[in-house]
Amino acid sequence: MDAVAVILLVLVLVLLLIAARMSIRIVRQYEQGVLFRLGRVIGVRMPGLRFVIPVLDRLQLVSLRIVTMPIQSQGIITQDNVSVDISAVAYYRVVDAVKSVVAIENVAAAINQIAQTTLRKVVGRHSLDQTLSETERINSDIREILDALTLEWGVEVTLVELKDIQLPESMKRAMARQAEAEREKRAKIIAAEGESIAAAALGEASDIMMSHPLALQLRNLQSLVEIAVDKNSTVVFPAPLMSTIGELSAFLARETQAAQAAGQSAAAAQAAQAAQPPLPPQRQQPPAKAA
Repeated sequence: MDAVAVILLVLVLVLLLIAARMSIRIVRQYEQGVLFRLGRVIGVRMPGLRFVIPVLDRLQLVSLRIVTMPIQSQGIITQDNVSVDISAVAYYRVVDAVKSVVAIENVAAAINQIAQTTLRKVVGRHSLDQTLSETERINSDIREILDALTLEWGVEVTLVELKDIQLPESMKRAMARQAEAEREKRAKIIAAEGESIAAAALGEASDIMMSHPLALQLRNLQSLVEIAVDKNSTVVFPAPLMSTIGELSAFLARETQAAQAAGQSAAAAQAAQAAQPPLPPQRQQPPAKAA
């Protein structure tokens, strides 16, 4: 065999290897291959070892895994004219490989842009309080709108979540004052309810003590025991004000009556003594004579 034949054989082998390399494609488990032949879609190739015709066929691989797409912060004006910066995150996956290749040029860029505009539109329909408190409903609305638009591209949006809400500093201070006022209101209401319940309980206790006088004395003794625990040098004995005033009035009345009775007795004794006749003078005996 001459040198020319050897060179031709080597060239043929190289060409065969190149053709084999170009005709053998591997589709991974999380992918699907869209096969184009002379520019037309002729089918979808599932995962595994696949053969294509070199030059005539082109196999484009499409990933079916869920893609995490951050939605950059958007300056949005809410329904009550408050400017907020909101960022979010969206999760989507390809459900139709052919549509994701044929219907749109760049699926990721398209979903990113439509997600930003949808986020701005949905949040703009709500007030600031609704945006902060109804995030679940806003997330659901954004997902439904995106899902309806992206199904034509063979893409399904599985989840949308608001990630961060930035408020102006003035609005933060106003909300802090509002929250503080709300807490003070709840505290006053709770204190008033406690006072009402305590007053009702004290009223019932006073009725019981009025029907059982010894209960008041037992309560006074209990108060003394509680005071004695602290080892105070001064003991304040609690006593009912009105009953104490009544007892003092009765004591003063008794003392006044006793003083008046004593005065009347002394005056009667003096009058009786003055009414008695005077006694005759006694004669003196002469002294006895000495023997």
